Amino acid sequence: MSEAPISDAIALRIALAARALPDTGVARLIRVIEDAIGLPPTTKKLERLEVDDLKAALGGELADADADALKAAVTILRGEANADADPPPVEPYVDGDMPDSIRVACASDNDELLDGHFGSARRFLVYQVSASENRLIDVRTPDDSDAEDKNAYRAQVIADCQVLCVASIGGPAAAKVIKADIHPIKDPMGGSARDRIVALQQVLASKAPPWLAKAMGRAPEERVRFAREASEA
Repeated sequence: MSEAPISDAIALRIALAARALPDTGVARLIRVIEDAIGLPPTTKKLERLEVDDLKAALGGELADADADALKAAVTILRGEANADADPPPVEPYVDGDMPDSIRVACASDNDELLDGHFGSARRFLVYQVSASENRLIDVRTPDDSDAEDKNAYRAQVIADCQVLCVASIGGPAAAKVIKADIHPIKDPMGGSARDRIVALQQVLASKAPPWLAKAMGRAPEERVRFAREASEA
């Protein structure tokens, strides 16, 4: 007796979860899911799915996968990620509007939240940030379905940013981000992306650390001053 077909909604979850797992295509993930909970993967079965179930399936097929990526994939498979949330509206910006500002990307899955894993986030919220002002100037939706190197592709999507704020990111992905001259900041607690931006504004307005002074285009001697003042504070 043949198994019932996978519903369109569940098929979408599996496709999105496969994107969250580097080097794991849809067919491979379906085999893992079949071994973990059986086919077809119904809503009720997926709601009970745990990270350990995926790691143990097929003799540990995904045991070596990045832990954060596995968590993100399970969240998607269980239907806990809001795939229908609309992105927040962007604000007008022209280069030169905000002197001494930097560009910051926040990995996001929902609304204006910092809740995305770098390798699977549905979008990057891009802010222009100065000591006195911040604006959401762009919302970028990566499509890495055909990318040979998903991490390198995603780093290129935000290549004009100096800072990346992300709920989680694996070591290899962080290396690709750093190679693109972007400073990653991991914030597992997540929450409001705008709150994170406001906190960064306060840093810009006070004693910016050397890496941030460099991102702001400060001269080397100013960076030394920032470091000295910070150590004396």
